[in-house]
Amino acid sequence: MKFLDLARVHIRSGSGGNGAVSFRREKFVEFGGPDGGDGGKGGDVVAEAVEGLNTLIDFRYQQHFFARNGQGGMGKGRTGASGDDIVLKVPVGTEILEDDQETVVADLTQAGQRVVLAQGGNGGWGNLRFKTSTNQAPRRANPGQPGVERTLWLRLKLIADAGLLGLPNAGKSTFLAATSNARPKIADYPFTTLHPGLGIVGIDGAEFVVADIPGLIEGAHEGRGLGDRFLGHVERCAVLLHLVDGTSDDPARDWRTIVRELVEYGGALADKPRVTVLNKVDALEPEARAEAREALAAACGGPVLEMSGVSGEGVPAVLRALRARIEAARAPQETEPEPWRP
Repeated sequence: MKFLDLARVHIRSGSGGNGAVSFRREKFVEFGGPDGGDGGKGGDVVAEAVEGLNTLIDFRYQQHFFARNGQGGMGKGRTGASGDDIVLKVPVGTEILEDDQETVVADLTQAGQRVVLAQGGNGGWGNLRFKTSTNQAPRRANPGQPGVERTLWLRLKLIADAGLLGLPNAGKSTFLAATSNARPKIADYPFTTLHPGLGIVGIDGAEFVVADIPGLIEGAHEGRGLGDRFLGHVERCAVLLHLVDGTSDDPARDWRTIVRELVEYGGALADKPRVTVLNKVDALEPEARAEAREALAAACGGPVLEMSGVSGEGVPAVLRALRARIEAARAPQETEPEPWRP
C-alpha cells in the first residue's frame, strides 16, 4: 500500500426536497383542504476516524463526494425521504483543513470520532403547513434549502509517542529496526527513507510508538531535499529523539542544522523535549568518541547519550530515557481541589 499523507477533496451535501402543493381529492368530501407534505432533508457529509488505516491513498482515486438530495413532499401529508449521508473514513490523526491549507476545520485524534463537514439542506414546507383560519386553501410551498459545497484538504499526522530526527544516514531506520518489528529500508546512501514509518518499542515491560521520518538537510524549510513536509508527523509526539552521526566530521554542526530547521518550521516543535544521542559510536576510537561527545554536549547544552543501533550498545539506556520523558508528558496534570464554599 502506498503512503499518502495529503489529499484534496471536493464535497457537497444534499439539497432539501421541495414542499408539495396538494389538495385532498376524496369522494363525498366537498372541501378537502390542503394536504401537501414537507420535503425530505438532504444528506450530510461526515468524516469519521477509523482504525486500521494509516494512509490517505483512497482519496487519490476519488476526490468528489456528493450526498444525496432529499425527496420532495407528496400529497396526503406525506413527507419526502431524507437523503443518505456519505461518510469519509480517514485514519486516526487526520487534520481537516480549509482550501487555504491553514484554517483547521477538525482534528480527528481518536478512533470513532466524527465531524459533520457539510450539513444537508432542510426540506421545504408543504402547503399543509400554511393552512390558517383565514387561508384555508393555501397554494404555496417552500423550496428545499440548497446543499453546502466546499473544498477541503486532508492532512495525516501519525500518532506516535516519540519521533526520530536527524540528518540522512544518521541511523534512524537502523534504530527503529533494531528496537521494534518494523522493517524500514536500510542502505548506505542518503534519503533511504522516503515516507514516515511507525514501530512499537518495548522496554522494562512498557511499550510506546516511535515514528521515523525522512532525514532533514540544511535548507529543508525552503524545500531542499525532501523538504520539511514530514515534520508534521512528529508534531504530536511527546518527545523527540535526535540522532547525531558520530562518524560525521562535525557532529555539533549537524546538531545545529536540525535544530535550525525545527525553528524555521515554526510552531511548538522546536520547544518539545529532546533526547540527544551520539549514534554509531561502535565505529569510533575511544579518543574520537569522547571528543565528539564533548563537542555535542557543548552545542546542545545538555546531557548526551551514546548508542550504536548496529551493536546494541547504549540502546536500553536511550529507550529508558524516552520512556521517562513520555510518561512525564502523558501524566495527567494534578489540579488542586477548589476550596469549599457554602
